[in-house]
Amino acid sequence: MALDAETFDALIDTVRRFVAERLRPLEADVEANDAIPDAVTAEMKEMGLFGLSIAEEYGGLGLTMIEEAKVAIELGRTTPAFRSSFGTNVGIGSQGLVMAGSPEQKAEWLPRIASGEVITSFALTEPDVGSDSGAVKTKAMWDGQAYRLSGTKRFITNADKADLFTVMARTGDEPGGRGVSAFLVPRDLAGVSIGEPEKKMGQKGAKVADVIFDDVIVPAENRLGAEGEGFKIAMRVLDRGRLHISAVCVGVAERLIADCVAYASERKQFGKPIAEHQLIQAMIADSKTEALAARALVLETAAAKDAGKDVVMESAAAKYFASEMVGRVADRAVQIYGGAGYIADYGIERLYRDVRLFRIYEGTSQIQQLIIARETLKRGG
Repeated sequence: MALDAETFDALIDTVRRFVAERLRPLEADVEANDAIPDAVTAEMKEMGLFGLSIAEEYGGLGLTMIEEAKVAIELGRTTPAFRSSFGTNVGIGSQGLVMAGSPEQKAEWLPRIASGEVITSFALTEPDVGSDSGAVKTKAMWDGQAYRLSGTKRFITNADKADLFTVMARTGDEPGGRGVSAFLVPRDLAGVSIGEPEKKMGQKGAKVADVIFDDVIVPAENRLGAEGEGFKIAMRVLDRGRLHISAVCVGVAERLIADCVAYASERKQFGKPIAEHQLIQAMIADSKTEALAARALVLETAAAKDAGKDVVMESAAAKYFASEMVGRVADRAVQIYGGAGYIADYGIERLYRDVRLFRIYEGTSQIQQLIIARETLKRGG
């Protein structure tokens, strides 16, 4: 159920001011320290950002997809690590529970996820399993009383601070995704351990790490849905997550364009601001056009999802176009800034590194191409 217009406008205004006045001044510190300040995390919890997509009955804001996308665009105007700190609670870490959880599971976990008391994470990728997500090797074997979960998950976002993992594991002999089931696995179960956070190219402050399950005893009531439904649940979760990430890409692109316009209006070469040079204008024009196209695609697809339409293809198209688009915009931004764009002081090189990840996680660009082609052929055009 959508918020009334006045309430939603107030939320957008609050988020916009929070990003501009609180988060952007901290970007260099987050990069240097590779950490989000605890005080900022506490403020985000107070604002309800950890429960954007969780129903009001469980303490969340219960935003529609189009409302969530508009908030994500605003949050994209700062270092993506800030959004990532609560992104798994809003997206892939909670949505399996939202979509397929039992009433008892929802009552137990969703209020604490919405408040930020519980941090969630989504454990699908493995050392040998990435894009071929139906080939997971982690196993959950039924011993007559409970499941015994064993395996390693890799590059898991927020693993270092997660209290609850949605884990995809193989429960049957059926090939591919048909043998995969989903489980809610609390961090404090015996046999769960977390590896050291990885050193990454960008998005400093957002940690990823291995999660190791060593003969973890998981009660049957912790399974999400029926056996064999895990892959289907994961794909539904990723459909929504891709739209959220697409919206963040739009926000980052709009931030970069605004920065470029401000810099080009002040920086002078050949006796006039570089904004007056046509080749600079061409780069700005290309960036603005692509950002507007991505925004329109994201919001149109979000509205279609809210209307109950099948948006598998459209979500993939939004993720593909928006993530590739923001990469091009970031590259042009470095070019417009020239030497300054390559220097850390201006923050452009940081965003250039940050946005590279968008073309990889929650489905690479190549996976999106396959989905788009498959769905287009299925629909006959």
